[in-house]
Amino acid sequence: MGRDAEVNNTSEVPAPIESVDRALRLLLHLRSHSSISVKEAAVYLGTAPSTAHRLLSTLMLRGFVVQDFERRYRLGAALSDVLPTQVTDSDLIEAAQGPLIELMGKLQETVQLMVLREGNIRFLEGEEPEAILRVTKRIGDEMPAFVSSGGKAILGRMTNPEVERMYQQGLEAWPTRKVQSMQMLKRMLTQVRRDGYGISREETEPGISGVGVCISAPDGAPIGALTAAVPSVRFHRREIQDYVSALRSAVQKVENNLYGRDDVSYSF
Repeated sequence: MGRDAEVNNTSEVPAPIESVDRALRLLLHLRSHSSISVKEAAVYLGTAPSTAHRLLSTLMLRGFVVQDFERRYRLGAALSDVLPTQVTDSDLIEAAQGPLIELMGKLQETVQLMVLREGNIRFLEGEEPEAILRVTKRIGDEMPAFVSSGGKAILGRMTNPEVERMYQQGLEAWPTRKVQSMQMLKRMLTQVRRDGYGISREETEPGISGVGVCISAPDGAPIGALTAAVPSVRFHRREIQDYVSALRSAVQKVENNLYGRDDVSYSF
C-alpha cells in the first residue's frame, strides 16, 4: 500500500498558477509569432481583454515583451536566448549580399542597403543594373532619413516621441526636401506606418524616386532598410506594389540570414 501511494503521488501534476501559466503561454506563442495585440491575446487565452492587457503590461515591465508603434507586443530583450545580439554593419552587409543581387536581377533597377545614423541614413551596399539609364549606387554617403524612402521606412518603425528626440535640434536642411517641419514629418510617417513602406519622389535629388522597406529585428526594432532607386521618368504608381512585393521578399531573406533559417536559396 505504501508503494502504491508513493507511485500515485509522483504521478500527480500540480495545478498551475493560472496567471503564471497564461503569461508563459503568451511567451511561447510569441516565439512562433512576430507579434500579438491585446485582443488577439485575449482570444488566444480565452480571457477578457483587461486580463490579457494586465498580463502583457506585467511582461513588458520586466522586459519580456515590448510594444511597437502599432501598439502590438513583441518579444523583449529579457529573453536573451531568443533575441540576437546587436547586428553590426558587417553582419548586415553579409546577410544582404545575396538578397540584393537577386532583387536587382528581378527589378532591373538599382537596389541599396542602408542604416540609420543619428537622423541620417548611411548607404552600406548596393547593386545596379547595366541599363544606360539607371541610378548610380551610393556607398558610404549620408543624407537625412526623412528624404529617403528607406529612411522613411526605418523612421516609420519608431514611435513619434523617438522621432522627436532624434530631431530635437530641428530637421536638417536638404535642397530637395519636402518635409519642412516636425508636424509634416509625423503626418508623413502615419502614412508610412499604414502602408508598411516608404516612398521618395525626387526628395533625395532631382530625377530620382524610390521605394523602401524596413529590415527589423525579432523584437520589431528597425535595423536597416532595402530600397529600389528608379529614374523618375519610369517610376509609375501602378508599379509601386510590384516594387514593394519584391523588396519585402528580399527583406525577409535578409532577416532569415540574420536570425532564422540557414536554408534560404537565391535565384540569380
